[in-house]
Amino acid sequence: MKTILIDDEPLALAYLEKLLEGIPGITIVGKYSNPRKALESLKMVTPNLVFLDIEMPETNGIELAEYIQEELSDVKIVFITAYDAFAVKAFELNAVDYIMKPVKRDRLIETIRRLPNIETKITEQSDSIMVCCFQQLSFCMNRDDELQPLDVHWRTFKARELFAFLIQHRNQPIRKDIILDLFWPEMDWKKGFSQLYATIYQIRKTLRTLNINITISSVENSYKLTLNEVLLDVDVWENELNELSTISNETLPKYQKLIDLYIGDYLALDDYIWAEGERERLRGMWLQLMKKVTDYLVFRGNYSGAISLYHRIQALHPYYEDSYLMLMILYESLGDRPSIEQQYSNYTKMFMNEYGLKPTGKIKDWYDKWKMENK
Repeated sequence: MKTILIDDEPLALAYLEKLLEGIPGITIVGKYSNPRKALESLKMVTPNLVFLDIEMPETNGIELAEYIQEELSDVKIVFITAYDAFAVKAFELNAVDYIMKPVKRDRLIETIRRLPNIETKITEQSDSIMVCCFQQLSFCMNRDDELQPLDVHWRTFKARELFAFLIQHRNQPIRKDIILDLFWPEMDWKKGFSQLYATIYQIRKTLRTLNINITISSVENSYKLTLNEVLLDVDVWENELNELSTISNETLPKYQKLIDLYIGDYLALDDYIWAEGERERLRGMWLQLMKKVTDYLVFRGNYSGAISLYHRIQALHPYYEDSYLMLMILYESLGDRPSIEQQYSNYTKMFMNEYGLKPTGKIKDWYDKWKMENK
């Protein structure tokens, strides 16, 4: 059954698509956040089924449904809305169903089973939504172990940052006055609390739109965020890291997988000051992981593999001095003199930019000794 989706909220559109993709007999042939584009493609696509949001800024969904049925009389329409005020009018149009947001999978399955020529056997989905904090805050669809970012619209930057703050302090109560002092330090308490309540409302609304089961509860003058069954990339990464066995040829792929999952420092692009402690902690764990793997690769004589990893360290952390020394040592093992010179030049520039000084210490001593031996 050819199906199109129409909803002006991209996040709700993406989530509805995810739910429908796991249902036999449903083939999504178009999804539109712009009702005009949906109408333009209607005759070309000729759908059998339309999932249609009612509250849209340009065109009321009821009016849009009337036009669709005029053009394609056999099309089935399912209305999706956050309000029940249009229920009577919707069923006057002979709608298949009228589903309230947030859409639940069981409720959607019930609707699909009412349609003709649809198999009643519903398969379980392997997809899930994950909150991601490596590199920057985002929501990702975990589809067959591959993370696909979702386009999430935050009404304000403050709402996004407060959500990230609550994620960092997940499963523990954070006093409201502490949040006020951090996020609205210059406001008096009355205005500050008003801003706090409005921002929490915005966060909850975003989560409802995504249909993600994260709860933010108010308990004894505190807020507490609970992930429930929702995954967090940081937790998944750290748990798998703690379960690693001794590195060997057999376990090396697991080590490499965790290296790859660390796509950037914790909330690095967001650069929240309050996240620096957690950022340093996770970075230290990643560097220890990298050291284990590079040491093993060197032990096995895989110098090129170790060199590749040290370059990754430099790309993420150019101020990690040991990477320059280790790369020079590895390049010496390969007899690559130009690369040694390049590494020392890069180190000298980094040191001058960071400290305003010329290099001293073990890296300079190593380079001077190497230079003397290779005149």
